[in-house]
Amino acid sequence: MRNAIVTGATKGIGLAVARMLLKEGYHVVVTYAHDQKAADDCREQLAKVSPHFEIIKADQTDKMAMREFAARMAKLETIDCIVCNAGATLRCDLESITDEDWERTMQVNVNSSLYLIRDLYRRIPNGSRIIFIGSLMGVYPHGTSLAYGVTKAAVHALALNLVKCFEGTDTTVNAIAPGFVETEWQATKPQHIRDNIYAKSAVKRFATPEEVADAVRFCINNGFVNGSVLEISGGYSFK
Repeated sequence: MRNAIVTGATKGIGLAVARMLLKEGYHVVVTYAHDQKAADDCREQLAKVSPHFEIIKADQTDKMAMREFAARMAKLETIDCIVCNAGATLRCDLESITDEDWERTMQVNVNSSLYLIRDLYRRIPNGSRIIFIGSLMGVYPHGTSLAYGVTKAAVHALALNLVKCFEGTDTTVNAIAPGFVETEWQATKPQHIRDNIYAKSAVKRFATPEEVADAVRFCINNGFVNGSVLEISGGYSFK
């Protein structure tokens, strides 16, 4: 059985990706940082799809915890798919950003994924798939979320640069840049803000997590898609 890792996958996009991978016949390892209730709910939902999954606590702000997680994953015979989905956001203006907040956002969104792939490099067989969940905010500047936009742009750059590390192996590395997605976090937006977003979208709605998971499936199934940043925006205009 093929093995897949999905980081930060107890809800939203990550959960949809984990469900999709289970349906595709993978043994799926899901990580979470600290929300035990979300982990329990995730376990209940995934069990309806397949018994072939694990849910492991691995806080991506904690370097030691991530090293321990990588060591545990290195015991798997192969790691055939890694979806780096875990992310952190930070909404504040330039003068309000603290060193600690900036470094935390960079650690979760960029550094921890790089370190995980580095530590598992020898367990990634030819023909594997590595997929990063970036963001449209990493493509187009968005002043109210500087740290998020910069780190997601770095996620895209990391994906493109890792392609050379797997050259000649048939392992592909891609990033997906979703626009606005119907997640728990987006649900907290006031309706007038949501209406403003709808007005800028050609499809007049947010994406579903399952639509993002479909894009992950596309990157898995098409071995010639490599070194790409796939935008899923619904025709969102930043003008």
